[in-house]
Amino acid sequence: MLKNFMHSASKNRFNETGSQARDSARAPAEIKPEPQVPPAKLAPREEGNKLIVGPNIKLKGSEITDCQILVVEGRVEASMNSRDIRIAEGGVFSGKAEIDVAEIRGLFEGELTARKQLVIYASGKVTGKIRYGALTIEEGGAISGDVAAISKETQSANAVIIAEPVIAEPSPAEMPRVERLYAPSVLGRTPLGGRRN
Repeated sequence: MLKNFMHSASKNRFNETGSQARDSARAPAEIKPEPQVPPAKLAPREEGNKLIVGPNIKLKGSEITDCQILVVEGRVEASMNSRDIRIAEGGVFSGKAEIDVAEIRGLFEGELTARKQLVIYASGKVTGKIRYGALTIEEGGAISGDVAAISKETQSANAVIIAEPVIAEPSPAEMPRVERLYAPSVLGRTPLGGRRN
């Protein structure tokens, strides 16, 4: 009797698990939605008082003031002290500019001080007296004139003329001292060619 009871109990357990497996196979799988993650926000590029000189427009004046960003697509002849200058392809700036960041895709002529960074793209050309904190030039970009880096410690410029190459020759004191070298077979000989003992 105990055997029959054990046998029927195990049979019932098998039937229960088999029927549960069949029921779960018939039932659709439960799909749990993944938690929604908001897309990462890009840091907004700081904007400010912006002046855009469009194509075919010529702006000629003595000084541009209270402009944080100047975008040049036409021609500007002026001086300015600002945060950002962006000269587009085909754009021309002629004059004096003291700024933090310069992005040149067109032409800059004159005196440029980029306190933080000067970026010259492949279509860009910069000529004149140029001072920069950091310099990046894409292949094809051009820079010429009196070019110097602004040292961060002293905020002074170390000038380098790019238009004329400088070849420095060492002074006699800087020349390496030449010593006579002898082959090992000669070291054991006297000045007349005989062997030393």
